[in-house]
Amino acid sequence: MPGVLLVGNGAREHAIAEAIMRSSLNPKLFSCMKTNNPGIAALSSKSLVGPYEDLAAIMAFAKENGCEFAVIGPEDPLNLGIVDALAAAGIPAVGPKKKLARLETSKSFTRDLVRKYNIPGNPRYETFTSIDGIEAFLKELPGVVVKPDGLTGGKGVKVQGDHFQTRQEAFEYCREVLQEHSAVVIEEKLEGEEFSLQCISDGRTVVATPPVQDHKRRFVGDKGPNTGGMGSYSDRDHSLPFMRPEDVQAGLDITRKVAEAIYRETGDYYKGIMYGGFIITRDGVRLVEYNARFGDPEAMNILPLLKTDFIEICRAVVNGTLDRLPVEFEKKATVCKYIVPKAYGLPKDHPDAKSTSAKIDVGDVGSARLYYSSVDRKADGLYMTTSRAIGVVGIAASLDEAEKIAENAISAVKGPVDHRPDIGTKALIQRRIDHMQRLRRG
Repeated sequence: MPGVLLVGNGAREHAIAEAIMRSSLNPKLFSCMKTNNPGIAALSSKSLVGPYEDLAAIMAFAKENGCEFAVIGPEDPLNLGIVDALAAAGIPAVGPKKKLARLETSKSFTRDLVRKYNIPGNPRYETFTSIDGIEAFLKELPGVVVKPDGLTGGKGVKVQGDHFQTRQEAFEYCREVLQEHSAVVIEEKLEGEEFSLQCISDGRTVVATPPVQDHKRRFVGDKGPNTGGMGSYSDRDHSLPFMRPEDVQAGLDITRKVAEAIYRETGDYYKGIMYGGFIITRDGVRLVEYNARFGDPEAMNILPLLKTDFIEICRAVVNGTLDRLPVEFEKKATVCKYIVPKAYGLPKDHPDAKSTSAKIDVGDVGSARLYYSSVDRKADGLYMTTSRAIGVVGIAASLDEAEKIAENAISAVKGPVDHRPDIGTKALIQRRIDHMQRLRRG
């Protein structure tokens, strides 16, 4: 009966908690959360609610409960060095040490690593620590993407044509970034379709999970501001409708080479999740970025399909024996849609702003899975906060069926809520297919 420490309090961690507790090994779950997640709390033998910065309290909690290993959900604890602290306390973790988590926490570290070890996938890019030279480099690129060199919760990246139009606006945003961050990364803008490939790594062996497509934009038709992710889908054939088999393989090949490069560069094996964001362009697959943990929402697409015991996977990661374990997923389609307050992603003075503290009622959601994110269970029911509230997942033999399951479940949630009804629909997916066909022809 292994004791497992889970760090994190979002819907991603709710999905991880569920995967842990499905194990035939009858584990006991001990959760460490920044704020209380009622879904995770209900699955846990004991919970610690407090800041991730209090590493001493987390270590004491893990030791007193005899945790065999830890699973780290979000990026903030990784950046704080929680895996290093756990290692010092004799507790291994599914998650990279702080210097290896730079794969996510430093855009320049990853770009430079890929360049240094001649790994395919980089766009043209340069990193700047001052304003000097930025204007000249901007003139060399037909379109640009500007990224702060650090954690921004998925919302700091700005793309020409979406968030700004001119090189002058790009320059001004670079100036703004450098006031808050030590460096800014400027990249060429790539055209294509993006996909998420969440890979499991023990440092030597890298295993891919089914690819997923996320939807960052707040509103229907990919309009509005970027969010942490409004929803995502995966297909039963473990590809996506706009992909070719070689696209998935290219993403996996890049990730395997990056895992090897990390070891060569640092002398440490990367043990945890390497979640690559890739884009399929006319010229093949390119690397957008890496995250050092499961995606949110993408974890909710793949973890419910996992056939292999998740505890066995975690043990293989920490012991370096992933090559001996077949990791299998059900051949089913999934559609995840996030329920959010109506005011999510809108200005604070918007008329719907009060929705961020409103009560919601959840009725009969049928066969859909619910994963709690930023909600608070009080004596009289469930209340939302300012962020994404509940991930709703439909699982079925086809994308069409999975989408209907998710959409029907959302109609059972009453309150001042919103969601993206177009995620997983035939119309939106067909647009992706048409886009890729145009690009490949061109």
